[in-house]
Amino acid sequence: MTYMRAVMALAIVGYASNASAQITPAAGYTPPDDTPSIRVGAVLYADYTYTLDPKTADADGNLIHFSQFNVTRSYINITGNISHIVAFRITPDVARETSTFSNLVGSLEFRIKYAYAQFNLDDWMTKGSYARFGIQQTPWLDFAEGVYRYRFQGTMFVEREGYFASADAGASFHYQLPSNYGDVHVGVFNGENYNRAEANDQKSLQFRATVRPLATGVPVLRGIRASVFYDADSYVKNAPRNRFIGGLNFEHTYVNAGFEYLSTKDQASSILPKREGRGYSIWATPKSTNGVEGLLRFDHLTPNTALDAQRRNRTILGVAYWFPHQGSVSSAMMLDYDGQTFDNFAPALAKQSRLAVHGLISF
Repeated sequence: MTYMRAVMALAIVGYASNASAQITPAAGYTPPDDTPSIRVGAVLYADYTYTLDPKTADADGNLIHFSQFNVTRSYINITGNISHIVAFRITPDVARETSTFSNLVGSLEFRIKYAYAQFNLDDWMTKGSYARFGIQQTPWLDFAEGVYRYRFQGTMFVEREGYFASADAGASFHYQLPSNYGDVHVGVFNGENYNRAEANDQKSLQFRATVRPLATGVPVLRGIRASVFYDADSYVKNAPRNRFIGGLNFEHTYVNAGFEYLSTKDQASSILPKREGRGYSIWATPKSTNGVEGLLRFDHLTPNTALDAQRRNRTILGVAYWFPHQGSVSSAMMLDYDGQTFDNFAPALAKQSRLAVHGLISF
């Protein structure tokens, strides 16, 4: 009997093994790739700038049109995947020290621009949804610069006017709406930007929602996107530092265009009066099929609505050539005029204008 039991057990095991070997994955199923990987890229912004106005004095007191060669951005992108769920990015940034209180003034310094872990939520939500922790892109500027594409000429309206930067330390969640109808990005950040340490216990809650209402409609209208962004922050307790942006973008083969409305509220201390600002930026980048593009942009800002006559206006006009490449790499050259005027500021501020040749390498 013992012999018969052993034979029957071996037969059952053999049958189970054979049956298991015949089970195949469902048709069309592709298992996720969990192979760890790492990739290295680089970004370079360089320019030659010639100042038209105002003239400055050299060491001998001669009035000159100041000019210089610059590297305004140079960083290495290190990105990778631990698995199809866990990813990361580390981006060292090289920037010039401008503080007159530092013994490194004028030097190019190595610092961290991005350093975050990303947890992809594609297994549970729509593709493109994720959570991030660390020094990362803030919800508005990373989205807007993806449409604008001319960050290498200079920063966008809200960053150039000093209202916030493109990165900060914090935690965020991004949800991609189904069928490419838009996305939502919300996060909690220090609020002091990536290049400064946290100053107190106040945190910045930032929220952006974007809708593409005609994502499945007439092809020429699919590039329309409307967005709202709000940054709720405080300098100290009961002293707000808030920003609201309403945006409208259009993307097409022959032109990208955008409009941003900005409303700000600042109170540096709870014992000081609040200051509210208003402004807008409108831009367009007409494109050809041979790589030649134009840039037309106008920014308008009233930094304090209590002094409505004080206004800052900026006009940017440029022509660029984007070199043809395969894949996601890009390189471009651009000639542009950048001019700013100041109305009714005391003491009077002189008009500022410059000509520049800008270059971009992104790999």
